[in-house]
Amino acid sequence: MTNPGTPYFPTRANEPHNTIWFETHPRHLAGPGDPRRITQTLRAAGWKNHSDPDYPHVILASPDYQHTLLLEPAPEPYAAWWRIRGGSEERRWYTEFGGNTPVEILASLTDALLQPAPETTPEIWPALTKAGWTYERDEKGNESAAHPDGILSLRRWTISPAERFFWTAEATLATGLGGRNQIWRASLDDAMPRHLIAAFAAALASDEPVQRGMCDVPHSVTQHQRGPQGEQLAAAHEARLKAARTAARKARRSAAPTTRSVPAPAAVSRATAQGR
Repeated sequence: MTNPGTPYFPTRANEPHNTIWFETHPRHLAGPGDPRRITQTLRAAGWKNHSDPDYPHVILASPDYQHTLLLEPAPEPYAAWWRIRGGSEERRWYTEFGGNTPVEILASLTDALLQPAPETTPEIWPALTKAGWTYERDEKGNESAAHPDGILSLRRWTISPAERFFWTAEATLATGLGGRNQIWRASLDDAMPRHLIAAFAAALASDEPVQRGMCDVPHSVTQHQRGPQGEQLAAAHEARLKAARTAARKARRSAAPTTRSVPAPAAVSRATAQGR
């Protein structure tokens, strides 16, 4: 609620309270959604804001500066709006996402970035094939999987077996003239930790709908006026931020150097002292 005398600014930042939300399917055509699903979660986890307040972008850096996120809208929604870079000097990696990438899919990667790396390397392709995607591998080692609707795909490819591999996720729609229009595209570095790519692939495989306003979807989707509305969405987001803050505090306590306490000298009893 705004304070008395404070002017009302008609901005999308007032959501989710001023919108009627619709359960939207498929999620990969649902449009970008609210970027604060990602930016506020990272901020709650301790990432610092290095943005220029007079320029329309967001720059966030992890507390140790090993990871950065840049959100910089471009005129074309299929251009790289999101850029994430990370790793050490010995092993740097990057990933980029187009403006129409649903934040729920991208958040699977940024949420995994906040968690400790698993002890075992997770599989990537089984999550897709279990969801009905078709999988192919050629003689060069290129791998690809396609969603049953033919719109969404994930590839791990290289020009030559001796070269490095790249990952590409794309959502495209047929034009009816033999071509395809790109809706959004993601480029991932093969040097990325595997659990981040696996988390992203699992989000691609998910058929869970997302909440969008009726006029917030760029393409033909199925929408039903049901699912969580403003208060529920705000409460779920606040719970997510609280969990991120708690996890960050726990990580800081675990990383803090511990000082070993030296036991105090044994006290001499009064009776012993008197005996002496």
